[in-house]
Amino acid sequence: QVRLVESGGGLVQAGGSLRLSCAVSGFSSRIYYIDWYRQAPGKERELVASIINGDRSEYLDSVKGRFTISSGSAKNTWHLQMDSLKPEDTAVYYCKPTRVAWGQGTQVTVSS
Repeated sequence: QVRLVESGGGLVQAGGSLRLSCAVSGFSSRIYYIDWYRQAPGKERELVASIINGDRSEYLDSVKGRFTISSGSAKNTWHLQMDSLKPEDTAVYYCKPTRVAWGQGTQVTVSS
């Protein structure tokens, strides 16, 4: 059974950092495409960062230079390092690997 777990969210002051983690178990193949999305209250879900073909990353313009997406040391694990956080980064963050269903997300709240 394929299982996705997101973790690492929390409450942080503006300017602080958080590191989100995502792990998929029960999936035999290595996953090379993964996206991190976020959804703020009353807003549509937006794509924040992606790993493409396992070796190329792309970012939403508003997070470039502040967020870093990476693969973990274990198979099918990934991280989203978020630095210099701003109140507008407050949202539920979702990890979305290809061919894996959406998880419940992890809440990130940045206070001013």
